[in-house]
Amino acid sequence: MHKPDAMLLERARVKAEAAGYRLTHPPDRRRVVLVTGASVGLGLALARQLIAEQERQQYHIVLTARGSSLTRFQEQGIKASETIWIRPLEVTDAKQRCELVAEIDAKLGGVDILINNAGVAYRSCVEHVTEPERLHQMNINFRSPLELIRCVLPGMRAKRCGRIVNISSVGGMMAMPTMSVYSASKFALEGASEALYYELKPWNVSVTLVQPGFMRSDAFAKVPYTVMSARASIDCSDPYHEHYYHMEKFIGKMMNRALATPDSVARKVIRIARSNSPPLRVYGSLDAVAFAWLRCVLPRRLYTWLLYRNLPQVRQWGQR
Repeated sequence: MHKPDAMLLERARVKAEAAGYRLTHPPDRRRVVLVTGASVGLGLALARQLIAEQERQQYHIVLTARGSSLTRFQEQGIKASETIWIRPLEVTDAKQRCELVAEIDAKLGGVDILINNAGVAYRSCVEHVTEPERLHQMNINFRSPLELIRCVLPGMRAKRCGRIVNISSVGGMMAMPTMSVYSASKFALEGASEALYYELKPWNVSVTLVQPGFMRSDAFAKVPYTVMSARASIDCSDPYHEHYYHMEKFIGKMMNRALATPDSVARKVIRIARSNSPPLRVYGSLDAVAFAWLRCVLPRRLYTWLLYRNLPQVRQWGQR
């Protein structure tokens, strides 16, 4: 852990202990599940299913979301209690990360299962992403999950057990046009997670990537454009207009036809949390299985050619 983050974590632990809490690990303690981005979509589905299984599995659940999104829990009938914590967490904020983990360490004996679900995406080709927009996606989708993992690892290693579940995407195994930086962030998360899988085996800490494909939800309709891609999407004279126009229709159609839902993917994540020997990768939907199979059996050149030829109205792209 970088010195600033390590110092923040230690200060937060000292502050928690000064408030009268002591780090304890009673044998009958509940397993602590920490979920990021739990107020919408897959995160909300995870929250509901974890709560439904709470007593049977003896979970203490910590649900987090940005401060501005916390009211959604109440709107969905999810209330805080002694064994259900609801906490504000801006995942890019080092101070908030460290203080939350320190509070969990001091009061509950540490995180047993970490589910990194928080994420963000922009619809944009590479040429239409500014550096701040690029860094924003990389910070939330890649850097922040790793920093949160680094915060919880000392406790997991000390107990010689733990589960880390990183929510990736089919975009982490195949890049899609107009979702360039999102795919880059998920590719990065996948690489780091695979390295962690090997690094943490000696301490019985498992790392699993969940790769959902298209899910039947309205999530894609809410994915924002960048400043430049928003202009290009409505400007018929822009060289990339056809990219945005046809990809938006294509992805929307695929999501409407998808069999997978946030609930079905959440069930897979819950099974991983319960598993004694979870795998490195779990495909969250049938289309993710299909893409993975194609990558395995086809030569890479044929694979990329086939995908390109099947992009929507691709012959119209670049004609302006």
